[in-house]
Amino acid sequence: MNYNQSCAAKGNYSGNRRHLFIRSMQRAAANIYKTETSFEMLVFAPGRIKENFSLGMKGNELTITYTPPEGFPRPDWIMREYSRGGFARSFTLDDSIDTSRISAKYVDGVLQVSLPVIAGKEAASQEIKVS
Repeated sequence: MNYNQSCAAKGNYSGNRRHLFIRSMQRAAANIYKTETSFEMLVFAPGRIKENFSLGMKGNELTITYTPPEGFPRPDWIMREYSRGGFARSFTLDDSIDTSRISAKYVDGVLQVSLPVIAGKEAASQEIKVS
């Protein structure tokens, strides 16, 4: 499973709007760990609304997006280090993931995505020496 930044930046974004879109991707950090039966992804997105998340598969690409609701209050900030804005993240999944059983839940500001591995189909690992 790989993060695919080029896919995450797809779309008709030009000039400053594309810069803001790419910057907004950084507002939702993701950590991934492996268990015996799955990959578990934690997308850190505090202050969001569960119903405004969207997860979708297209081919072998999992895309996670968040769209803030219309009319969301935008205070006149004195200082701002955090944003609850929209984001999109894309991940390329290999054929060892059972895409029909992917599940997600939003708990305590973290979107938890479970990516079950098909038994016996785990991708082979290979060590590459650095010279």
